[in-house]
Amino acid sequence: MTKEIYIIRHGETELNRLGIVQGRGVDSDLNDTGRAQAEAFYNRYKDIQFDKIYTSALKRTHQTVQQFIDLGLPWEQHEGIDELAWGLWEGQPNTPEARHAFLEIVEKWQGGNYEAKFEGGESPNDVMLRMHETIELIKSRTEEKRILVCMHGRAMRLLLCMLLKKPFSEMGDFPHQNTTLYKMEYADGHFSVIDFNNTDHLKD
Repeated sequence: MTKEIYIIRHGETELNRLGIVQGRGVDSDLNDTGRAQAEAFYNRYKDIQFDKIYTSALKRTHQTVQQFIDLGLPWEQHEGIDELAWGLWEGQPNTPEARHAFLEIVEKWQGGNYEAKFEGGESPNDVMLRMHETIELIKSRTEEKRILVCMHGRAMRLLLCMLLKKPFSEMGDFPHQNTTLYKMEYADGHFSVIDFNNTDHLKD
């Protein structure tokens, strides 16, 4: 069995533009730039014959692939691929204190502490557990040969580590601009990267 999986991050929101972390608990809309990014992605990939669309439960992912959904393609929402929950820091102003707190937690993850999290938030291991269910579901659907997945920056980095059997300490190796594309192949029980951090659709 072989699958092609197109994994993209959602388009820009106003909080993205302001450098404010959204996380799982902030359900924001795309801004004008995000809608333009979504349009550019659609125009580049609209002729790809996708069998299914998967998004998180958050509307910024739905809005990013709405034009594909409007083609009548089958679509499912899965909370398993929601963004990591940042707890008490979600939606808070981008202050020096906030930036320091995020730097500290990321350093813990880079050091191998995958249980570290903010109050009310999730750790990488928490996200791994809920994402595992969605991954196994996608793998089990052998009739879906080519799928489009729209999700979130931090969750995408964790997902790519999981698919490629890398430790979460290496999540920083995966850039994640808005609407960036990682194209994966699943064959013989293994995932490999076909296209890495592709943003060619944004060049115009």
